[in-house]
Parts: sequence; structure tokens; C-alpha cells
Amino acid sequence: MKYRFFSVLALSPQSGEGELNTFCASHRVASVDKAVILDGANSYWSFCIGYQDGADKAQQTRPGRVDYKEVLDEADFALFARLRSLRKALAEREGVPAYALFTNEQLAEMVTKRVASLADLQTIDGIGEAKTKKYGEAFLEALKQGVTEHEGTTAHAPDPD
Repeated sequence: MKYRFFSVLALSPQSGEGELNTFCASHRVASVDKAVILDGANSYWSFCIGYQDGADKAQQTRPGRVDYKEVLDEADFALFARLRSLRKALAEREGVPAYALFTNEQLAEMVTKRVASLADLQTIDGIGEAKTKKYGEAFLEALKQGVTEHEGTTAHAPDPD
């Protein structure tokens, strides 16, 4: 946990209050200690904000649980999210839990390996012939669409030089 300290003047709190509110809104606040310091016209509120940064957040998650938004880049995460939506829709239609189709780890591996065929799909641990036959085409189509969309958005990007 990290700490940040703020002083907010009691008689004109606007500037310090804004900075404090902005900080609290953009961080995972774990604790707040406050005190009034009485000094006539110079009286102020003192705040000690305990917060967690990204490194603390990684320690906080359950062991073995991966935050794919942090692991995958923006384009890959968008494709991963597309696959999760497809998985959810198919699972609801069949009345089974989403993980019965594919796990998040398998979906992420589909994205990072750039799976493009049914044979590629079967190289992922836990995906066999039955799942490939039942769901493979739908997931390959979603992967293909996602890659095509990503290439379309980057193909026209201006040269950074």
C-alpha cells in the first residue's frame, strides 16, 4: 500500500478539495485518515490517503487468476472480449456454464496464437476433437473478423515519423 497526503484549507477548500477528489476518483483507495488542524485563519484539514497501485492490485487478485486486460494489448483484449461474448451466447443457448465451452485461458491462447484453423485450435490444451467440431467454426469466424477489423483500423494509421 502507498500513501498520499493532502492539506485542504478550511476557509477556502476549493483548490485542495479538487485535487483530493481527483486523486481519490482515479485510485483504489484503501483507507482515509483525516484530522482538523486548528490555527485560526490558517486552519486546514489534513488527509492521509492509503491506496493500492497496479503492483498492489496484482497481489490482491486470487492466486491463479489472470486479469487479461492487463496481460493482452488493447487489440488482443478486444478480440478476447468478442470471443467471451460469443462463448456466453452459445453457453446460454445450450444452458451450460460458459467455462464448459472454453476457459478464459483457452480464449486468450486462441487470440495470442492467432488460431486460424481447426487444427490450430486443437493445439490448445484442453481443446479436443469434440469441442472443435461443435464450436470451432464459430470461434474461427469470430477470430477472423476480429483480426480483419484490427488490420483495417491499423492499415490507414498515419506513419509516426
